[in-house]
Amino acid sequence: MASEIKVSFHKRLFLLLLIFSWTIVLCFIGFQYVREKEYKSQFLNAQLQQFNTHLLETIEEGLAYEEYIEAHNKPFDELRISIITFSGAVVYDNTIPLDSLDNHRNRPEVANALQYGMGYNIGRQSLSDGREYFYSATRGSRVIVRTAIPYSNTLHDLLEADWSFLVVMVSVSLAMSILAYFTTRKLGMYIERVNHYEAEQEKNRIKRQLTNNINHELKTPVASIQVCLETLLSGISLSDEKRQELIERCYTHNERLRKLLSEVSLITRMEDGSQSISKEPIVINNIIDEIATELEFMPEEERFTLHANFNEQAVIEGNLSLIGSIFRNLTENAIAYSGGKNIYISLVENTDTHCKICFEDDGCGVEEKQLPRLFERFYRADKGRSRRMGGTGLGLAIVKHAVQFHGGTITVRNRNTGGLRFDFTLSKH
Repeated sequence: MASEIKVSFHKRLFLLLLIFSWTIVLCFIGFQYVREKEYKSQFLNAQLQQFNTHLLETIEEGLAYEEYIEAHNKPFDELRISIITFSGAVVYDNTIPLDSLDNHRNRPEVANALQYGMGYNIGRQSLSDGREYFYSATRGSRVIVRTAIPYSNTLHDLLEADWSFLVVMVSVSLAMSILAYFTTRKLGMYIERVNHYEAEQEKNRIKRQLTNNINHELKTPVASIQVCLETLLSGISLSDEKRQELIERCYTHNERLRKLLSEVSLITRMEDGSQSISKEPIVINNIIDEIATELEFMPEEERFTLHANFNEQAVIEGNLSLIGSIFRNLTENAIAYSGGKNIYISLVENTDTHCKICFEDDGCGVEEKQLPRLFERFYRADKGRSRRMGGTGLGLAIVKHAVQFHGGTITVRNRNTGGLRFDFTLSKH
């Protein structure tokens, strides 16, 4: 189980690094593509702007611009040249007859030239001849000169971004991905070893603590039994009443020992997840009814009243003994230590996957600082009273383990009106 969890961790870490690195790569490629295309467009526009500026100088000097256009070399073949007034009227076009041209004032490149002195437009389709052009317009003192290059394989190649950097980026990214895989794999193995070591250390610590606690708990009843037996075997003359008292004391301490060993064994089985703990359909309502009946047979001065609020039947797949131990240990805990007279058990939530139950008493509760430790083995809020009542200190620990065995969680807090409130869930499958 631990190995599967660590492998899963390694894969998740590698996947996150892979997604992160390739996201950066793709963003960079997209940014570089747009940037390079923009750069090439601006470079192309600069060449056309230079031709436009020379033509404007010819026009503003009053020279024959038709002769200039015919005589001078053009920066590109099939260069379309237009001269446009500030009102948008086309007064010259070397490609299309003037009578077929409408007003050009709202053309993007012309509008930009009027506002900023120059403008260009990439890949706009001409409304005059239907061809797609790259336009560049420059404003002079009296007119606007616009040049346009029709889209062709040559122009497409000229504006096409250089993808050689893509090969480099992909190669580097692949190398980084491979490196990340082996790095995360090594890291995952290292974390697995560390966690395994820490788990072993914690397991050994718990075992030592459990052994010490058990030894401590065994001392008192074993010592009492030994004293009683030594007295009985010493040959001292004892009255029948005294002899009976010693025998009953031995029996009481023996029962406490038996209960202690039984509960330790139960916790160990649950911690090991023993497959021998069978499951079957259990109606929780029936268990609560049994506890209510048992409470009715208690002596009147010690009797608790159980108030059950189960508005529907709650059925789970679980172990009858463990589920019973949850409610019985909580009940015994309330009877022994709460100082109250009432127990309230409510079905808070009942779904297809789980049920949530609330167990309350109307006693005195415990100090807030003690609440986090109530589920610890052998922890007692009132040590003296617990031993007098014959408690082992394992009741609430068993409750916690039984709840966890059934896929649930449990919490405890003090009620506003006094007493303790336990909220726990039980998985139905």
